[in-house]
Amino acid sequence: MTQEELFKKLIAHCKEYGFIFPSSEIYDGLGAVYDYGQNGVELKNNIKSYWWDSMVKLHENIVGIDAAIFMHPRVWEASGHVGAFNDPLIDNKDSKKRYRADVLVEDWMAKQEEKIQKEVEKARKRFKENFNEEQYLATSPRVLEIKEKMEAIHARFAEALNANNLDELKQIILDCEIVCPISGTRNWTDVRQFNLMFSTQMGSTADGANTVYLRPETAQGIFVNYLNVQKTGRMKLPFGIAQIGKAFRNEIVARQFIFRMREFEQMEMQFFVQPGTEMQWWNEWKNTRMAWHRALGFGDENYRFHDHDKLAHYANAATDIEFNFPFGFKEVEGIHSRTDFDLGRHQEFSGKKIQYFDPERGESYVPYVVETSIGVDRMFLQIMSAAYTEEKLENGEERVVLRIPAALAPTKVAVMPLVKKDGLPEVARKIIDDLKYDYNVVYDEKDSIGKRYRRQDAIGTPFCVTVDHDTLTDGMVTVRHRDTMQQERIKIEDLRAMVDNEVSFRNLFKTIKA
Repeated sequence: MTQEELFKKLIAHCKEYGFIFPSSEIYDGLGAVYDYGQNGVELKNNIKSYWWDSMVKLHENIVGIDAAIFMHPRVWEASGHVGAFNDPLIDNKDSKKRYRADVLVEDWMAKQEEKIQKEVEKARKRFKENFNEEQYLATSPRVLEIKEKMEAIHARFAEALNANNLDELKQIILDCEIVCPISGTRNWTDVRQFNLMFSTQMGSTADGANTVYLRPETAQGIFVNYLNVQKTGRMKLPFGIAQIGKAFRNEIVARQFIFRMREFEQMEMQFFVQPGTEMQWWNEWKNTRMAWHRALGFGDENYRFHDHDKLAHYANAATDIEFNFPFGFKEVEGIHSRTDFDLGRHQEFSGKKIQYFDPERGESYVPYVVETSIGVDRMFLQIMSAAYTEEKLENGEERVVLRIPAALAPTKVAVMPLVKKDGLPEVARKIIDDLKYDYNVVYDEKDSIGKRYRRQDAIGTPFCVTVDHDTLTDGMVTVRHRDTMQQERIKIEDLRAMVDNEVSFRNLFKTIKA
């Protein structure tokens, strides 16, 4: 099965099992907008809890806020979004389709990496146990040729982005012979800039209305509340402010399911530090955030850092944490050193003094900021991509299982009476009544026990608890573990402790802090 086929299966699975639905589907949907179903919203909320608790509970100097979506229009002038929040747009004249020019080039470079990997695999088959991959990559004429071309294009690409040279960006597309995926032609328009902000009107009459924007990021709500939080919380540097909230971007090309959407949710933390210490904190947050991702157990090799070729106008350092999706390594989180740009600009545009008095240094200054920013929806897709597994069992049967970490699973326990009589449903209900105040649990009595197991596997439920006739005499139930399918008998009174040990965030947090 190709990665593309796997991704299509994952998308279908998300709909079939109540994770994600196309928005307004009965009206044929709305491009790049999705609704989270009954299982999706549980997983999404668990992701947000994992992030929020790891930020606010594990750090005494980080607090949270919830700022409004609508903000004064001057906020976006100060932040630079009105004048500089653009993506390079290019159209194919034959297909009439629109693309991001930088993404076309990035995809081309990803294809070159795939070519290299194919050469490696061919050589591995040819030389078998005598194959030395490191030596082959350093000496193969074909690999070196591809690498040389890639590096030359990459250098031109980075220079063009940093210089905002749109003509050079188009020339790179032409030189790489990049074709439109729809028409297969290279009949491109010139590259031009496209502002990503949604605007609307606020006011009772058209004449008296003001133009306001749907926020393209949640960070500015933190920056304009910096003084409020610092003073009311009596916060001392370094300290952070965390926030989870909706953001909106009028993407040129929204694609790859929920990876790039026009309405999405962000989890951001802005960490305010003394000027001159920002790079130390940037490196520390890089390591902390990578540990947060790796704690989920999806394989360290599936994560990597990717430093930015072009720094945003506010940054002096930036890197992304990328995950190996079915469509390649892509960004799930950014860690940026934003300098004092944001607070400095809001101080300038508002006319209000936004500074911190440092008692140790005996002076006031505008703090520097290190940001961690992660998309909830991308994190959701990362988990679903990593968890989705098709297995062939020893008996020849097949099953689809979501190996979602137990702490994040939408449903923690499914309680099943073996039959719908003889008092078994009543015992199952009592177990649910005991667990439901602490965990999301379900009662399932429909179909054979095997079909019920498969249904719970498909939504990622870690534990299935079966009440049988022996339960009535020995007070024990059968617990089936999702990943191994192994079963064990356990006393009903021990269920809570077993579930709590497996589904608590505690073990994940200990891994992060280790």
